[in-house]
Amino acid sequence: MSNAAIDIVIYHNPECGTSRNTLAMIRNAGIEPHVIEYLKTPPNRPRLVSLIARMGISARQLLREKGTPFAELGLADPTLSDDQLIDAMIEHPILINRPIVVSPLGVKLCRPSEEVLDFLPSAQRGAFTKEDGEQVIDAAGKRIGA
Repeated sequence: MSNAAIDIVIYHNPECGTSRNTLAMIRNAGIEPHVIEYLKTPPNRPRLVSLIARMGISARQLLREKGTPFAELGLADPTLSDDQLIDAMIEHPILINRPIVVSPLGVKLCRPSEEVLDFLPSAQRGAFTKEDGEQVIDAAGKRIGA
């Protein structure tokens, strides 16, 4: 499979270090993904429901608390249904945790960022160090400490 034929989508927030590291690791595999800045172009409800289902997680597991209106909206309430949580994410896309990566091998919330390495169809092409200085890929393109 040539890398030009690999279709990867990342729901990305350029303000988020984890999201930036994930995007950089995709590119380090020689893949230029479709980048969706989900705060500017949020997924519609059917797409969000599909992403959650394909990740095999609950809506609650996709909720982001830090730096969001999570507390003000009362989203910690355990009686809220997935539909109610999805409604909140549609209304306030900042509540959607990131980055979400869609690859031919699956859909995953990539936290920590090196989670993306488990389902990229191409190997890393060289060393990679995260923004915080943690080296995750060696010069031979092999994962460190995995």
